Amino acid sequence: MNLMLYLATVLIWGSTWIAIAWQLGPIPIEVSVLYRFALAALALFALLTVSGKFPRLPWAGQRYAALLGALLFSTNFLCFYHATLYIPSGMSAVIFASASIFNGLNLWLFEGKRPGLRWLQGSLLGLVGTLLLFWPVLADAQLGANGWKGLLFACGGTLCFSLGNLVSARGQRQGYHVLQMVPWGMVYGVVLLLGWVTLLGQSLTLPTDPRYLAAMVYLAIFGSVIAFTAYLTLVGRIGPSKAAYATVLFPLVALTLSTFYEGFVWQPVSVVGVVVSLIGNLVIFTPPVKAWRWPLARATNGTCP
Repeated sequence: MNLMLYLATVLIWGSTWIAIAWQLGPIPIEVSVLYRFALAALALFALLTVSGKFPRLPWAGQRYAALLGALLFSTNFLCFYHATLYIPSGMSAVIFASASIFNGLNLWLFEGKRPGLRWLQGSLLGLVGTLLLFWPVLADAQLGANGWKGLLFACGGTLCFSLGNLVSARGQRQGYHVLQMVPWGMVYGVVLLLGWVTLLGQSLTLPTDPRYLAAMVYLAIFGSVIAFTAYLTLVGRIGPSKAAYATVLFPLVALTLSTFYEGFVWQPVSVVGVVVSLIGNLVIFTPPVKAWRWPLARATNGTCP
């Protein structure tokens, strides 16, 4: 079961980056993110209601849903949509792959779980790899400023995603199911986005461009409802650090699509950067040889953290 959740997360989220790029332009980013999660929340509530599993969430659990809404279902995506204005979507995916680094830091800061030597080694490799990937963009005098903007937005989105991981894991430890927290989290996210759109004075217009509409439906149903449910279920089963293993393969899928659809050019230093970044993530997650055991193949009968 864990392996199926892992594969669904990798394949869907690895392809959503290009769909995000297709949503840029016709209307403000904030409105696009609002439409995405309004549709996702509506679809998820409808699905659960029809199946007789309406997500009743006690008041004590609403705080977890509200935090998920603020971190995962609004701010996170506002950052990544803005990042894609300045850098290719595949590069955003590489930054997102550093979620394991952010998770380690946040677990240390908020739960007192100090990272080990392997995490430090992997984090250093991941940082070097990311800088190498971005070097051709940042070194270009004309694209340097935009490259830095994209980098900062992507890092901000990854930080929000990581904090959302911790919130989800803690909520599940308190006995709240993913399918209780996620739908309500999306509702809170939509409310926050609606408030922000109102403050900015943006109008709620819906483009008629077929590609935009197709991207919105894909992002709402597959990228939000299915992938988030699969990923946050993994977070509850195997913990935030191991669940972030899914992000290791995102860049390969995303950069491949970016090459065909956005004209991303692979330079030698870019190839080295992606390889080094992936190795860094693998170092973090791969246990010592003596203790090798594929984390997602473990039974879930209480042995997972």
